[in-house]
Amino acid sequence: MNKHVLPEQKRQDILNHVRFDAGRNARGKIGFVLIPNEQTIEDDMVRYLPAGVGAYFSRATMPREISTESLAQLRGSLAETAARILPDDGLDVVAFACTSGTVAVGEEESCAELAKGAPGAQTTTLAGAVRKALAAMGAQKIVLGSPYVAELNTNVATYLEGAGFTVLEAHGMGLNYDTEMIRVAPEYIADYARAIDRPDADAVLLSCGALRSIDVVDAIEQELGKPVICSNQAMLWDCLRLAGVDDKLSGLGRLLREY
Repeated sequence: MNKHVLPEQKRQDILNHVRFDAGRNARGKIGFVLIPNEQTIEDDMVRYLPAGVGAYFSRATMPREISTESLAQLRGSLAETAARILPDDGLDVVAFACTSGTVAVGEEESCAELAKGAPGAQTTTLAGAVRKALAAMGAQKIVLGSPYVAELNTNVATYLEGAGFTVLEAHGMGLNYDTEMIRVAPEYIADYARAIDRPDADAVLLSCGALRSIDVVDAIEQELGKPVICSNQAMLWDCLRLAGVDDKLSGLGRLLREY
């Protein structure tokens, strides 16, 4: 008799009773609303989210050139875009994954639109995650570095000042398109952080989810001897904590290692 042949009763039981478990991402399901040409955030979240936590994405609509006016237009599609992410299963957290977009639309307004599309999820934004990360690290005086043109850099600095931080200096690379921002070399980002740092700064902020800052944030922090916050690191941390996942992650800076 073939030892692999199941007894008929057991065979019928298997065929007639499907067994379920909690699924691959039972610890948390996080949705991200991206802008159309974004190519860094998706990779970073999939790469660094811990096992059992899933990342799900959808893209809002806006013109190609990044400006205050074009970013403000994102408000009209945030709810619809959030609603397309796991509409039948639901999310634990949904994030608007654009710093300058959050500032243009407004943080509260962005979260309100996300909540319309994903009413059962906790809501957050990339700018809000950065704000919370800086506060968690106890930073008050910061230097800001970004790929933005002057107008957007000023908008982000004004947002941070309004949140209670002192922006000692704000530096931008003057890039207009996401397709440029995603190609800024991580080695240059590290050099840029060194160049903008000041002895009187409590922390260095590298703003924009399109930059590959998370690849070098730990090394920059160790070299400068002070907290360094970058957008995707802050969003990863914020979304995990909102989802109730308290894993400490190494190699991504003090924020994720200690907080």
